[in-house]
Amino acid sequence: MRPAEMNGPELSTAGQTTGPGRRERQALLAIAAVLAVLVVWLRGGLQPQAPLEALARRSPELSVALADGRPTLVEFYADWCEACRAMAPAIDGIERARRGDLDVVLLNVDNPRWQPELERYAVNGIPHLELFDAGGASVGHAIGARTAGELDALTAALLNGEPLPQLAGVGAVSRLDAAPAPASSPGPRSHG
Repeated sequence: MRPAEMNGPELSTAGQTTGPGRRERQALLAIAAVLAVLVVWLRGGLQPQAPLEALARRSPELSVALADGRPTLVEFYADWCEACRAMAPAIDGIERARRGDLDVVLLNVDNPRWQPELERYAVNGIPHLELFDAGGASVGHAIGARTAGELDALTAALLNGEPLPQLAGVGAVSRLDAAPAPASSPGPRSHG
């Protein structure tokens, strides 16, 4: 072995290393790059996190939201639901703009944890919004995709304690205790 090889790679007149050390480093860098790409691909790709998933992760627990003295908008959604994904930027914008005044809670219908809520609120299609006043009482629901303007109108009504806007697929919760009971009820099978 020549003395120059024992001290490390030789430098060419341009200042670049030559010999086996440079090739080994390039091979190691190439292998590291391939492994990094493989890890990123296996973890879901290079796509940024969708607003729907990000919002669901930072959403408060339903029981906490209904007890904190703020109106609450609950969205029942699924990751595969195109209408839910289309509404996600508007829901995210509302949550950011109204943070501290309004709770936005997302419940994934594919998670068995939310089965009691799915039954309680009769969720049979998504997106399904349940709307609650500041006292945690249900004031209505909205079924189907909503535009940003419709979502703004719904949240404004919640925040101002006003009746929900008249939109297709939006219904207020009726108060059965508000109607006076008939003096005598003949029963459900009596038609006359």
